[in-house]
Parts: sequence; structure tokens; C-alpha cells
Amino acid sequence: MLYATWLETFTTLCETGHFTRAAARLNMTQPGVSQHLRKLEQQVGQALISRQGKSFTLTPAGEAVFALGLSRRAEEKRLRDDIETDDRDAGPVHIACSGSFAMLLYPALLPWMRAAPDLSVHLKAAPQAEILAGLLEGRFDLGVLGADPCHMRLEAIHIGREELCLVLPADAADTPMSFADLDARGFIAHPDGYGYADDLLRLNFPDDYPGADRLRLRGSVNQIGQIPAPVAKGVGYTLLPRSGVEAFVNEASLSVFQLPKRRWHDLWLVMRRGRCLSARARHARDIIEEAAGQLR
Repeated sequence: MLYATWLETFTTLCETGHFTRAAARLNMTQPGVSQHLRKLEQQVGQALISRQGKSFTLTPAGEAVFALGLSRRAEEKRLRDDIETDDRDAGPVHIACSGSFAMLLYPALLPWMRAAPDLSVHLKAAPQAEILAGLLEGRFDLGVLGADPCHMRLEAIHIGREELCLVLPADAADTPMSFADLDARGFIAHPDGYGYADDLLRLNFPDDYPGADRLRLRGSVNQIGQIPAPVAKGVGYTLLPRSGVEAFVNEASLSVFQLPKRRWHDLWLVMRRGRCLSARARHARDIIEEAAGQLR
């Protein structure tokens, strides 16, 4: 890396074309300008100017270093402009959450995106471990996790909780349901479904539940928006957080069967500790909190 002060002195010298004028602009002495030039030439390992009396011309190396100096100035100006102009409606924001919560959150983000053409919202549905890793690495500005990570480099805010739901067709809402009845319908599996089954079904059917690996399957889906679709058509049952049910396009065709023992999952909004959020990230945080507050 070229020393920034020497590079700026050289860039000013090239612009003015004169040692005295460069010294005046930089509030330096003329020998000071000459000293910076010599040090920069030593760092580059080549002469940067060719003297012709009191004037000079740039060597090929000098022309390349001058171009670099101008480029560095432009980069620094862009950086200062970005820092000084914290526009809520411009620039990127990166958010990560579960697939079910993403279905609920994304429609809430769309009005803001439509009204702000210079805004770029990146919403990633990801497993909890990936969200945690992305927050620590700085890939995500905000993440929604199911538990407080209790990590010294992260801070977490509890924004609500959502129920883990047994999802059935709408016409089955009031039907008595033993585990045998449920198993006869068959399970619509998905990547998180087996863990949900061990959580909710074991709690409510401790004597009959055989474990997720022994459930009778009717099908499996890995697209979060399609998991309730077969259930809506009367095929099987599934297990989803409340957000996945409420975001389904045909929610009226589903019912949430109330088991005797209910299970709730917390929602935690997580960000890097001590990080000053941009205006757009702060607004995204408000939208996330509002979406979480809609869950029953």
C-alpha cells in the first residue's frame, strides 16, 4: 500500500504542475513537497517525474501513480458521501430468518421496496445455524432466530413468539384426534418437520408417538410455500410455525388443531453488538417487529 499522505502530495503536484503552488495548496513548504516526492519514488522504486528546469513531466510510472491518486480521492469522496448521507430508501439491506417467517415478512417489505427504487432488500430463508454464522461474519444486517444466541458479539431483542401448529384441512378442525387418527392421515414432511414432530407430537402423545423416523408419510416438500398445499386439498397433515400457516395463500382451507399441550417458539431479532445500524436497517427492524406482532 502506498503511503496515503505522500500519494496525496504527489497527486496535488501533478494537478498544479508546480512545486510552489502544490506547497501553497497543501499548506506545506516546497522542500516538504520535494521530500514527499522522494519518499514516494523510493517506495515505488522508480522515478515519477522528469525535471525540465523549473517544470517537469510525468514518467510512465508517474502517470500510473497519478491515476491511482485520483482514483483514491474518488473512492474516499464516495465513502464520505455514503457516511454523511444515510438514506433510509437507498442502498442494500440483508435479512435472514426461517422460511416460515420469511413468508410472513416479505409481503410486509414489498410496499417499502415499491416506494424506494434505490433500495435493495435481500431476504434469505435459512437454517438457524446459517443465520447465526452470517450475522457473526457480517453477511446479514439483521437476523431472526428462535432463541437468544447469548453470544458476546451479538445482541438480541425478544420480539414475540409463535405457536408450533398441527395443520389439518379446514373441515377437520373439530374432529377428535388420537395419534392413530393422525398417523392414518399421513405426514407431509419437510426439512424442519421431523424436529417439529419430536417437539409437539411427543409432548401430546407420549405413550403412542414412535419418533419422527417412524411416522407414516404421505409426501414431502422442501419449498416452504408449498408445504400446506396438499393438506389444503385434504391430503395428510403437517406441522408448521404459525407464520407459515398465516402466510399460506389459501389459509382458509386449513385449520390449526388445538392439542391439549401447546408449544411456542420465541422470536429474537439479532444484530452485531455495537454496530451502528443504517437508516434502512433500522426501518427494516421496525418492519420485522411489526410482522412479529401480527402473530397470534
